[in-house]
Amino acid sequence: MERRFDFLIAGSGIAGLFYALKVIENEPTAQIAIVTKKAEDATSTNRAQGGIAAVMAGTDSLENHIADTLRAGCGLCHQSVVEQVVEKGPAAIEELIRYGVKFTEIDGQLDLGREGGHSCNRVVHAADLTGREIERALLQACHSNQNIHIFPDHLVLDLVTYSQVGEDVCVGAYIYCEDTRSFDTFFAPVTLLATGGLGMVYFHTSNPKIATGDGVAIAHRAGVDTGNLEFVQFHPTTLYSPGRWPFLISEAVRGEGARLRSVAGRYFMEDAHELKDLAPRDVVARAIDKELNKTGKEYVLLDISHRDAGFIKGRFPNIYRECLRYGFDITQRPIPVVPAAHYACGGVCSDLNGETSLAGLYVAGEVAMTGMHGANRLASNSLLEAVVMALYASRQSCQYFRGQMFPEHIAVDNPLASSLKTPREKILVAHDRRQLNRVMSDFVGIFRTIARLTLAQERVEPIKEAIEDYYFATPATNDVVELRNMATVADLIVRSALSRRESRGLHYLEEYPHTNETLAHDTIIPGLDREKSN
Repeated sequence: MERRFDFLIAGSGIAGLFYALKVIENEPTAQIAIVTKKAEDATSTNRAQGGIAAVMAGTDSLENHIADTLRAGCGLCHQSVVEQVVEKGPAAIEELIRYGVKFTEIDGQLDLGREGGHSCNRVVHAADLTGREIERALLQACHSNQNIHIFPDHLVLDLVTYSQVGEDVCVGAYIYCEDTRSFDTFFAPVTLLATGGLGMVYFHTSNPKIATGDGVAIAHRAGVDTGNLEFVQFHPTTLYSPGRWPFLISEAVRGEGARLRSVAGRYFMEDAHELKDLAPRDVVARAIDKELNKTGKEYVLLDISHRDAGFIKGRFPNIYRECLRYGFDITQRPIPVVPAAHYACGGVCSDLNGETSLAGLYVAGEVAMTGMHGANRLASNSLLEAVVMALYASRQSCQYFRGQMFPEHIAVDNPLASSLKTPREKILVAHDRRQLNRVMSDFVGIFRTIARLTLAQERVEPIKEAIEDYYFATPATNDVVELRNMATVADLIVRSALSRRESRGLHYLEEYPHTNETLAHDTIIPGLDREKSN
């Protein structure tokens, strides 16, 4: 079935929802479709605990926030992008409040937390469930507008493109709904990918199960460049609880005085960095990994029990409840923690307006690589970038939309006509997925070597080739589609890591432990069509 809209958005997190609301402000009569592959609130945004970094106090300054971001990015941040995003920070917070987000206040003023790498308290939050509060407010605002149509349980397979005056143009996407086993084509002059992250390619991850790198893989197959995918951020502190889904312990806990120590009681961050427990995430994650390798233990301890119990329960109500559910009273004892894959600093190459090299295709949020984060993201800059990108992308794409003469009829091929049958052979997909996860965690983790990366490449490549054949030869299922995307993304991460022969930010290569200033540039991998032609 074919459906037509003015704007098509893939993803219902902060970037996609905020973009939709800003488009409606610019184009009040526009018809907008938001497709999301699971429930509308099954997003990375909904799981974000810490908050949004923005200069909201007189004791802080834009210059300080910019300097902290550049320092964390280890020489790869695009300074002009950082400056524009940071400068929009205060206005972004006000916009979210206008849409109904209720941030935590003390005596009528925003309560500002502090996280690793920040020189000032500037993290605006809603207790320790900031993302959930943002998701709630933005979804409510979208539901209140009859021109915004949300399609849960709808998965984007690939982009629809056609040639216009010798140039490829994106005109929508192929959409699959597993529940009804229906295959639709959603046409739109403007398509925004706001599909979130790729953490599910790793075995240990803080990401929700939907974070399978779909947007990166989809854009790559459409010929769009990807960049800096070697820089995968591992969150230093997820609750160690074998056999259960990882639970993230916000960096804000360390911002409020929690300290890391070994099982034997040694405070190992004392010698790891001048900021100690408030060091940037890459430093802390490597320090924990080093401690685990040295001691042979499976976790380290994060201790905030010296703070007042009432303060802990009030500042971190969700973390307190979740840890208690797992058997840990954080007001009385330290929390066992381990690092886990958390955030991709790389993604689909775009400018701050979300524009990609494919006309009609925009990106926003974690799926994008604008140069904001460089080689390491500063804590709580992710939601900030997503809001600011969505704002700029809405303006730019509305201008593009007004200048388009969208064709009445577009002839496209149905790439999955042979796959709408009864699904089978699920065990093969599950096996390949487990193998891919293990390879990425074992060989493409916090510490890397050329030998491990080469071995990872040798193991990922046959999985990628096999799932590509399997995808076209067998029935469509979400699991098959996700594994296809994960294998594509894993391959891009490994290739990016192998090409960077230095250690910088989140990429640590044991044979090249130092930073090489001649390599202070982005790692770009051409989109699939361009890659084949080179």
